[in-house]
Amino acid sequence: MVLSWDSPIRHELEMVEAEMQRGVFSEQAILTEISLYVIGSGGKRIRPAVTLLSFRANGGDDSEISRIIKVASAFEMIHAATLIHDDINDAGELRRGREAAYKRYGVQKALIAGDFLFVRSFSLGGAFDERIIQIVAEAMTAIAESEILQAIHELDPDTRLKEYIKIVIGKTAKPIEAGARVGAYLAKAPLQAIEDMGAYGLNLGIAFQIIDDILDVTGNASTLGKPRGVDFMDGKPNLVLLEAMADPTIGPEVRRLFLKKEKTRADLDAALSFIATSDAVAKAKDIAKEYTAKAELALANLPESDHKRSMKQLAESLVERNT
Repeated sequence: MVLSWDSPIRHELEMVEAEMQRGVFSEQAILTEISLYVIGSGGKRIRPAVTLLSFRANGGDDSEISRIIKVASAFEMIHAATLIHDDINDAGELRRGREAAYKRYGVQKALIAGDFLFVRSFSLGGAFDERIIQIVAEAMTAIAESEILQAIHELDPDTRLKEYIKIVIGKTAKPIEAGARVGAYLAKAPLQAIEDMGAYGLNLGIAFQIIDDILDVTGNASTLGKPRGVDFMDGKPNLVLLEAMADPTIGPEVRRLFLKKEKTRADLDAALSFIATSDAVAKAKDIAKEYTAKAELALANLPESDHKRSMKQLAESLVERNT
């Protein structure tokens, strides 16, 4: 019986942690220190977990374990690099309850460490064939493009759902999709299974980000590891804010507050109070559930196994998480 969604791959996840620690070693001790600080701050390890689960659920065996551990580690190191850059771009002071890397070490050193993590992640995958490198490169391109698109829609209360989803796909879902595809590819799964795993990862990633948006409004700062309302303060129209601003009753006031370039804590408190009286959170959660249902549907053709059940559990647990 599967006790928690990650129980069948717990040992492999420990191997990923060890691989990442080896992978960030540098002759320049400060690069190693910053990299270990960032990857050691925890996180849910969704990207390597999905990569490993896809590999095992599609029949991947221990003959490829070294390769799958390396590529799963590479995905998490890419993610860590983007977090460093995100915190600098957003002037975020906390990450997972700890001081952001650039606040602790300075912008210049943090930027270099982020670049270092990108390079080291590719060195881990350097021995892989062209198809895997292409999948990873496409995911990294999508991250960069989504950051630009998000900047274009800053302080835009009329951002359409289609554009919002496009941003989410690039910054969160594409890397998870890539991991799921590579996992199935390394397991030598047929093309349709690889496509199915990609669909699972993509939809899981969209749902994951929507729940992040909800927690940005409803979460507890002590469990989130960062203050509430970061998107509101930064002028980023997340899904809950978009639903709130479309509400005929509270929409005009939330919109007015959102459009202020210099927001105060009082503005945030007022916006959160308005949102709490609406069904914006419930609507966002319903959309997240639609995407988790799509993710689970993509698993339909997989043979039954503990790893498949874990993938289902992971999808189901996303919409109930509080961190």
